[in-house]
Amino acid sequence: MLSALHLRDFVIVRELDLDFSQGLTVLTGETGAGKSILIDALGLLLGDRADAGVVRHGAERAELSAEFNCDKIPAVAAWLAEQGLSDEGEPLIIRRIIDASGKSRSFINGSPVTLAQLKGVGEFLVDIHGQHAHQSLLRHDAQRDLLDAYAGTTQQARDLAKKYHVWQTLAQQLNDAEQNAERFEAERERLQWQIDEVAALNMQAGEWPELQADHKRLHHAAGLIDGVQDGLLALSDGDDNCQSWLATVAHRLSQLADFDPSINETLELIAGAEAQLAESVSALRLYADRLELDPERLAEVEARLDAMYKMGRKYRVDPSQLLEQLHEWQARLAELGGAEGLDALRKQVTSAEAAYRKLATTVSKQRAVAAKKLSSLVTEQMQLLALSGSRCEVVLQELAHPAAYGLEQIELQTANHPASPLRPMAKVASGGELSRISLALQVVTSQVANVPTLIFDEVDVGIGGRVAEIVGRLLSELGQNRQVLCITHLPQVAACGAQHLQVAKQQGKDGVVSSIEMLSHEARIGEIARMLGGLDITETTRQHAAEMLA
Repeated sequence: MLSALHLRDFVIVRELDLDFSQGLTVLTGETGAGKSILIDALGLLLGDRADAGVVRHGAERAELSAEFNCDKIPAVAAWLAEQGLSDEGEPLIIRRIIDASGKSRSFINGSPVTLAQLKGVGEFLVDIHGQHAHQSLLRHDAQRDLLDAYAGTTQQARDLAKKYHVWQTLAQQLNDAEQNAERFEAERERLQWQIDEVAALNMQAGEWPELQADHKRLHHAAGLIDGVQDGLLALSDGDDNCQSWLATVAHRLSQLADFDPSINETLELIAGAEAQLAESVSALRLYADRLELDPERLAEVEARLDAMYKMGRKYRVDPSQLLEQLHEWQARLAELGGAEGLDALRKQVTSAEAAYRKLATTVSKQRAVAAKKLSSLVTEQMQLLALSGSRCEVVLQELAHPAAYGLEQIELQTANHPASPLRPMAKVASGGELSRISLALQVVTSQVANVPTLIFDEVDVGIGGRVAEIVGRLLSELGQNRQVLCITHLPQVAACGAQHLQVAKQQGKDGVVSSIEMLSHEARIGEIARMLGGLDITETTRQHAAEMLA
């Protein structure tokens, strides 16, 4: 959820720090005070395009930052890891700086990011309902996601998309093969005999460099034997060898050490040299024991190298890469249906399509059941929100051709009157109606929806009295499971908030500035009284406001 928001030199805000909590937070204030500033700021932090007009007059730049607690949103941690923006369990911090020329820089957890990345993470964090850019209710994909979340088919829908991709990939391969059957068959046959020929060599991983090393050793075996024997003669076996020299020197110096003990230091070094020399002689003897002239093995190695070299030259491949080339040919042959050719490809396509359609049918049935229930519950809520006679229906429109998301298009349709036909929501609902329908949907789906923070703007346009109280109650109920921010001009709605922010505008020496203040209980009574009675606030009005809060 949104934990904190900081603004500096943004529009008519000089500097502002706000902390937020769970539940319903209401924002109120006089008309023109700047109640939409908070929504505009969050919009920019979540990827909206910026211009120089958002920088306060006379300032060099505007700075915006928001802190989100994402402990209960594993999808955010996964997204951050995918983007290389690890949070390491810390709060998610989004920051944006916009200079007076309109250029901006954005950061997530201190790392520079693009607007697309801001939008990407924003999809998990905040949904704004009202006549603003972040409303998602009119998008088909958002409507489908909403229904899947309510139906419990979100993971199945993801699996369905994967199965569709597998099916379409295989179908494209089959189509290419059928349209170029002669060429594909020729390629398949060529691959098969190439594979057979190279496989007959029975090459092993790492064999080529090992054979080269063996050949070099066997080819120079005579020279190696002579060299090792010469070395042993010089080090230990000859009449005049290194070991005897060192022993003689050590004996002579040990006698001299009786006269000058400082020679002992040199004797220790010589003793170390004698030990290393003895180890060298031992190692050289072991090596000499393994050395032998083996012309038969040399001939075998040379024949093997020659066979591999000729095969590599034939296919214009370095002999060390022959095994890798064989695997590539085998993979390509599998794509073409293996030894069975087109028949195998057709079987794979049929199998992939059947797997897709089986899951798609299951998802469609679950969606249909959930759509009927969701339509009924949302329509019931709409009657309470000054939309009497209106109805909402989640329509499953069968597609002419299957898609990655299933066999049907999901569309929210509404009608303003009982006798009116259902039409797409975007073509029927006004801004205020859309906000209230959004509210009805969010209340019904609050237990399954994923976005933790909801912002409602103008949900109370054109309503009052009892309906306004119902809107406030519904928002408060929604706040039991989610974080809800609501901009309102109705006292009935404002009285339902767990937190109350008042937006005010003053004339300062630097021009008009806006401020947002968290109200105490007493201050809330005064603000709600203002909303009830206007400029002339009587004691009766204040008592009424206190009763509403109570």
